[in-house]
Amino acid sequence: MVAAFRFFSGPSAALRVLVLTVAALVALAGGARAEVMAFKQAVAEAAARDTVLSEFYRTRNYEPLWTSGRDRGRRQALIKALDTAGDHGLPETRYKRDALEEMFRAAKSPRDRGRVEVEASRVFLQFAQDLQSGVLDPAQITRDIKRKPPRRDRLKQLVAFSKSSPRAYFRQLAPKTPEYNRLMAEKLNLEKQLGRGGWGAPVQAKSLKPGQSGGAVVQLRDRLIAMGYMKRSATQTYDGNLQKAVQQFQLAHGLSPDGVAGAGTMAEINQPVDKRLGQVIVAMERERWMNTDRGKRHVLVNITDFHAQIVDNGKVTFRTRSVVGKNADEQRTPEFSDVMEHMIINPTWNVPRSIATKEYLPLLKRNPNAVRHLRLVDARGRTVSRSAVNFNQYTERTFPFNLKEPPSQGNALGLVKFMFPNPYNIYLHDTPSKSLFGREVRAFSHGCVRLNDPFDFAYALLSKQESDPQGFFQARLKTGKETQVNLAQPLPVHIIYRTAFTQAKGRTQFRRDVYGRDARIFNALSKAGVVLRSVRG
Repeated sequence: MVAAFRFFSGPSAALRVLVLTVAALVALAGGARAEVMAFKQAVAEAAARDTVLSEFYRTRNYEPLWTSGRDRGRRQALIKALDTAGDHGLPETRYKRDALEEMFRAAKSPRDRGRVEVEASRVFLQFAQDLQSGVLDPAQITRDIKRKPPRRDRLKQLVAFSKSSPRAYFRQLAPKTPEYNRLMAEKLNLEKQLGRGGWGAPVQAKSLKPGQSGGAVVQLRDRLIAMGYMKRSATQTYDGNLQKAVQQFQLAHGLSPDGVAGAGTMAEINQPVDKRLGQVIVAMERERWMNTDRGKRHVLVNITDFHAQIVDNGKVTFRTRSVVGKNADEQRTPEFSDVMEHMIINPTWNVPRSIATKEYLPLLKRNPNAVRHLRLVDARGRTVSRSAVNFNQYTERTFPFNLKEPPSQGNALGLVKFMFPNPYNIYLHDTPSKSLFGREVRAFSHGCVRLNDPFDFAYALLSKQESDPQGFFQARLKTGKETQVNLAQPLPVHIIYRTAFTQAKGRTQFRRDVYGRDARIFNALSKAGVVLRSVRG
């Protein structure tokens, strides 16, 4: 005490106080530097297993993005965004939202803050990618989905986020299409219906028709009421109102609207709410895979809906029935996007090698004069006489010829085909087999898409570049000669597969999973952690 008193007394007491103060500040500064170094070391260690995170933090000198005092709004924005994961049909458990929030709360030491700093960036990248371009890699589901989701570079995404308003950045991640928004709304509707116990008991009948009555008719009535297809009623008879409700249901499910609850219609009526909810969640995932500009004007082919349409500025301006590939190996129509460049009027059919060798070569071995409408062409383009060929000496692998069908009314491609050159040899075309368009399920082709109204489709395409598109087309058709007509404005073509899709007005549409692809996608989403929710309200 005496020494201390002497130190602070006398003429130089003020100087001594100043010296002590400076020393204390230096000591404190040294401690702060140590904390900073501990934080940076923890960040470097935690990020070391991820080259993108390691590079991101190295280039910013390991400065925090989430854990400083000024980053509170960014932390809150991330937690709030993660709260919406279930709304988008994303795997909530993948992001460990509660654990991350607890890590933020419990991080007191520099090393703890460094670890949660990197974990927050890792969660952000996973969530941002899932919401923006999908949870799954389509190529891992089936080889027939030829889509590459628009994955953003992870490093660029982190850098962009670090320079953006956090809440605004999260708002722009999900697809901004009306389709995605309507699917989200339908998802919530179905979740509420699931919370109310579904649509009631399944109808205990294989089929029902107008005029019938009894318990099964009452079950059908109650189920259609629960689905919203008819108003409350006490009828026990399959009357006119029930028939209209069945027709509305059929229209919304791609069924022939005859008002009769036949076996096919009954099977769809008895599908549970959770099945429809799963279809909507899969459709949302598919929409995220296509989270890019599709073109103000484009062609859209929905395989499961058996229709092709032209869309102008979000509105369907042309629609026609289509036939798609059979549900068989190498014949299912693939999903992809490309650009239509031209049409060919009076086309020659160049028989795909798989068809030539697997279907026609066995016929030619039995009878060299089989399929006489096809020309045999060698590698130099010369027509070869069948009498000069011993077909039995060839296998699928060694068959050296091409088969071609000249332009004609009976040509397999009909009188016009629409080309968007692609490695899958898929295009849209006419067909002489018109009867197939009357079928409810129209999966009969080898993979290409046949159109019920190909001439009208051609006129719609040419309307943007010809004053008289019909006259222009017909003049070239009448020559009987193969003619290529280029499109002045090449047109994006999107071949999609949606068993659930919406309309600007009207009910959400559901279709059968003709190739089983959506079932595979839903199984993969479930394995990733996606769950079906029920919501009260």
